[in-house]
Amino acid sequence: MDNGATMHLAVSLLPGTADTSPGEEPEFSGLAGLVQRAEAAGIDMVLLVDSAPASSNNAANSTVPFEATTLLAALATVTSRIGLVAAASTVAHQPYNLARRFASLDIISHGRAGWNAVMAQAPREAANFSRPEGFSDTDFRRRSEEYIGIVQGLWQSWDLDALLFDKTRGRFHDPEKMHLLDHKGEFFSVRGPLNVARSPQDKPVLVLSGLTEADFDIAARTADVILLESGSVESAKARFDDLKRRATAAGRDPDAVKVLTNISLTAEDKPAATADRLETQFRAKSCDGFNIRLPQQRSALDDFADRVLPELRQRGLVREGYRGTTLRSHLGLAGGGDQ
Repeated sequence: MDNGATMHLAVSLLPGTADTSPGEEPEFSGLAGLVQRAEAAGIDMVLLVDSAPASSNNAANSTVPFEATTLLAALATVTSRIGLVAAASTVAHQPYNLARRFASLDIISHGRAGWNAVMAQAPREAANFSRPEGFSDTDFRRRSEEYIGIVQGLWQSWDLDALLFDKTRGRFHDPEKMHLLDHKGEFFSVRGPLNVARSPQDKPVLVLSGLTEADFDIAARTADVILLESGSVESAKARFDDLKRRATAAGRDPDAVKVLTNISLTAEDKPAATADRLETQFRAKSCDGFNIRLPQQRSALDDFADRVLPELRQRGLVREGYRGTTLRSHLGLAGGGDQ
């Protein structure tokens, strides 16, 4: 487990980040170049946003050029170390299919995949998936918690040594090491098991975002990484301590839950001032690191990588290189596979 001495860093790959000419669609090569640049800088993970078309408004339907899990699969073939976390809606996908998709992506990426489950409802999204009336906030929260539990349960369908592939004796797996989920809940019924083996990092990383305080218990029980909006150092520390206490109360090691603060940077920030800002929040123990939302220019990522990161490393806040090959190992989480 991580000892808390390392500032973890993520970058949100915002829609339209790749530089293109006016009216030109973003190309995969541009997005891939950005992720490769982030990998060269030693960033822990990149967050790939996603949204299903939610209305007749053209702007709402054109903000995300690629479906996030498809993009993750493609990026896994042109990178080798950086973690790749894709957003996927609990409304747009059935839990079994989503669990299977991310388990497959985790194997394809050699243990670098993560699922960003957003706890806030997207406006009118449910209307595209046979639910025109949507969900009440309470129902959405209960449904999301049940959904996450199913996905995590399916990811544990097989023990690490359950698959034998013994052609001689005709034994594909050891039945004692296969686990049926057999879930019958308020919103879903899922038998299992998942028909995908466990990955090099045991299971994909679960990232939760869009939380309100009512979601904190769910996050403390289930999440590997929690993303929170920025605020004053004092309020951020209070939330951080609260989440760690809730994780402990749920029987978890508080270091098993990484809390990252969302921040926005511009290419014009002075490196020392930016490093001061991050160091102040980190040393106040108000977070385990930061998710950096960069503007849509490649220059902003270059500026952060070439000017701010060296400042942070000089101060001993950020590691020099990747500690392993899986996303869990980058984050100092159990099950990393190569710690």
